[in-house]
Amino acid sequence: MNGPLRIAVPIHSFEPGGVERVALNLCAAWAAGGVAVTVVLGREDGAMAATAPKLDYALEHEPVPTARFETLWMMWRLYRHLRHNPTDVVFAGGNTYAVVAVVMKMLLGRRCPPLAIKISNDLYRMNLPAPARWCYRRWLAVQRRFIDHFVGMAEPMRAEIAECTGVADDRISIIEDPALAEGQYQALLALPRPSGGPRALQYLAIGRLSGQKNFANLLSAFALLPADARLTIVGEGPDRGKLERLANELGIAGRLAMPGHTDPAPYLAAASALVLSSDYEGVPAVVIEALAAGLPIAGTDCSVSMGSLLGYGQYGKLVPTRSPERLAEAMEAVLAIPFDPAAARASVAKFRIAAAATRYRALFAALAMARVQPSSAPGHSPR
Repeated sequence: MNGPLRIAVPIHSFEPGGVERVALNLCAAWAAGGVAVTVVLGREDGAMAATAPKLDYALEHEPVPTARFETLWMMWRLYRHLRHNPTDVVFAGGNTYAVVAVVMKMLLGRRCPPLAIKISNDLYRMNLPAPARWCYRRWLAVQRRFIDHFVGMAEPMRAEIAECTGVADDRISIIEDPALAEGQYQALLALPRPSGGPRALQYLAIGRLSGQKNFANLLSAFALLPADARLTIVGEGPDRGKLERLANELGIAGRLAMPGHTDPAPYLAAASALVLSSDYEGVPAVVIEALAAGLPIAGTDCSVSMGSLLGYGQYGKLVPTRSPERLAEAMEAVLAIPFDPAAARASVAKFRIAAAATRYRALFAALAMARVQPSSAPGHSPR
């Protein structure tokens, strides 16, 4: 392979989302290291546009607004890009881009560059009814046929990926989720934490206001807490109206703040604990950020990685999904556990972006070389 490594990364838009934010930060790190990175962008609107890194964005005029069918539009955009631009590897930054990657291999066949995907969400999906889980497993089997390499974000995901997709171990790498840029990590470390005494009932949740995050479950749990408890949900999304109506019905609107998509740092500094109410996740970036800020976690057991993230009880409490009563119990109990903010902060240092960018680059180089030299086994990558 001559010249710099050429990577194409599909991104729907600058709408707030952990997958897109982490992918853009990775792209910036690769570009700074001499990689030729192209972000194939569906549309340029979204709240993250003002803070997005300066990169090579491949953008095409939308003939009509494409937000409602952004996945189909991205298939067309990426297909056209790969047809006309030499590319060594396509990186899909999360599960939502899996269908785009699969369609590229179907359309381009052997002309398609190697496809690598970061598994950003739980694959067991126990939140789905049994027939839907069966269909989802069939979809994962399709991905096994067409996607070249799968990346998990924490070691517990290795067995999950192998079991759910059926891929061999040499097609799986574990690269800790690069949720923290160095400057962000240092800023979170610097946030003050109160020492000694009982912790106030100041709860924080962060995430897109959408079904996956199940903030309705959180509001129902919060309604069971004492009247002096306060809750802030930082994020924006399609469920805002529904959540505001539910807060009014539960009589908690006066104790709830929903400031929208904004810098979470001041809220992390003021909170006593982070609450995660999701039905499913991969390695939740908000948990990593909260631990870096020295906060304990009350969360749902929404992924195979949650136990290890929380130090198997050192840094928080886990409860089953969709149980407001159990979540309320955890929200109260987490403020009473022995909690060492310094240890929590140190535990997530491995999720900084610099190390992950280097390991991804080595993986992509191996995949690109295997394509040039078919006798080489793909997947011989840093683990």
